[in-house]
Amino acid sequence: MAKKFLWITAALIILTLAVLFALRVWASELTAIAFVPTTEFTQQDPMQTNAYEDPALWYSRPGIGVNDPARWQPAIEGEQAGPPAPAEPKANDFAVFFVHPTSFIDRSAWNAAIGNEQAERVAKLYVRGMASPFNAADEIWAPRYRQATVGAFLTDAPEAEMALDAAYADVAQAFAYFRSSIDENTPIVLVGHSQGSLHLLRLLREEIAGTTDADRIVAAYVIGWPISLKHDLPQLPLPACSVADQAGCILSWSSFAEPADPEQVLETYAASTGFNGEKRGDSPILCTNPINGKIGGSSDQDNNLGTLVPDDDLSTGVLVRHAVPAICDDRGLLLIGDPPEMGRYVLPGNNYHVYDIPLFWANTQADVAARVTAWQNK
Repeated sequence: MAKKFLWITAALIILTLAVLFALRVWASELTAIAFVPTTEFTQQDPMQTNAYEDPALWYSRPGIGVNDPARWQPAIEGEQAGPPAPAEPKANDFAVFFVHPTSFIDRSAWNAAIGNEQAERVAKLYVRGMASPFNAADEIWAPRYRQATVGAFLTDAPEAEMALDAAYADVAQAFAYFRSSIDENTPIVLVGHSQGSLHLLRLLREEIAGTTDADRIVAAYVIGWPISLKHDLPQLPLPACSVADQAGCILSWSSFAEPADPEQVLETYAASTGFNGEKRGDSPILCTNPINGKIGGSSDQDNNLGTLVPDDDLSTGVLVRHAVPAICDDRGLLLIGDPPEMGRYVLPGNNYHVYDIPLFWANTQADVAARVTAWQNK
């Protein structure tokens, strides 16, 4: 019996090692099989011209009230959170346009339908955790849109580009309504994460560059999407934010704990085409240090004003002070030290992609306030 047990144990160990080896060698292929749709792409009908006049097409916008997820205010560790304060007119009024990241992981379609229950439930959580650092704004607008499924980022099939184009068309239409709805003198803060950031970058190039709106941009927080300093940034209408009190600029970072293994991310980045039509290769990535508000550099955790540590289902959380540092490495990745306990959604390679903004929630809140003041002074 003991001998039989040893053989079974050895077989299980070998099987486990084989699975781990397969996941390591064929991770990209296996992930693609799991998430890339096998269905044909279905062309979406454009939204009606006045579609975004409907409040139901917004997760956040003026008039939603206490149920607006972007108005949520977390408690500080050891304290109780009060109810979100309603926005009051103030000297530093500004309007936020927030585009949420991918929350649709179904492979049954290339784009999420408006009203997809699971995708919209997760999207609301993202708005709650990622748009809330900007809740000092007089107005926050976060549209529903027919986002591309996560599998669109795991293949170079033409359907993937078509899905992203379809999603962008909704975002562009929502931005047009947002722009027409706010006062023409109100400064604008753009915020996006992951897929949301990809659409913001296109919005900057196609809808904002060369217009008077470019002068109204306080900052564009294009988080969780790599921007090449050489192949992308010169093609954008705004420079990178080089100091903490600069207005009219772009911020971006992608977070990894150590030891970081960004090999797959960097391989995909290197093979991609920049906005200037050239391969991005090993060109440095824009890394804004979210603690000090500058390009690059190192900031210790004592200067981290508060990390939003979520509960298991991401529905709430508390601000923990001095939780993680921020160090931009030579590649343009943001290193956050030893892996912090943020939940079960850490990606392979110690990639804290889902937590890019929550890791620096309070610093982001302070950062946007400083940049609004700088915009006014300018």
